[in-house]
Amino acid sequence: MVVAVIIACEIGFWVVLGLGLLARYALRMPRTGAVLLACVPLVDLILLVVTVIDLRAGATATAAHGLAAAYLGFSVAFGHRTVTALDRRIAHRFDGGPAPAPPPRSGPGALRHAWAQWGRAAAAWAVACGLLCAAIVLVDDAARTAELAEWLLWLTVGLGVWLVTGPLVAHGRSIATRRRTGLAGQPGGRRPKPPATAGGPARPTGGARQ
Repeated sequence: MVVAVIIACEIGFWVVLGLGLLARYALRMPRTGAVLLACVPLVDLILLVVTVIDLRAGATATAAHGLAAAYLGFSVAFGHRTVTALDRRIAHRFDGGPAPAPPPRSGPGALRHAWAQWGRAAAAWAVACGLLCAAIVLVDDAARTAELAEWLLWLTVGLGVWLVTGPLVAHGRSIATRRRTGLAGQPGGRRPKPPATAGGPARPTGGARQ
């Protein structure tokens, strides 16, 4: 049952989002569109309620229950941003709004973007793990919640992999770019030697000794 609800909620998310954008721009009904867009989080609430009811009724946690928690975490962390991004694209396409700026691909901006994305992923991880822990405590049966404990592990591993392949890789590229830029204007790619200081030891001249 939970799998069917997850699929229905995923479809419902995009249906409600599409209807909201349609009413807002195509039908010129901004208030109705705003109400529909505000109802998008209700889809996640339905999924949460169904998951809790299923576990409280005595069901043994399966991968579907862990997936529901992960879906809710992702929706909380990235859902609003997804809605805003689509809203800006539709406004640009049909209402003369400004073109949405693409994410930077290099430089400090790309590094900030990578950390921001990972921060949202960390928020999604926190929400999902919080729901999983709450379900484990609520059911209070290790045999029935073993699958949820495994999801805690896999979500944590996934967050760590994202950290390595995202912000840390972007940080390494940023350092390499700064080094290449600093050496680009030097002959042979070498840094200039620092000038001798005024107070340094004077070299002997070719004059006669006393």
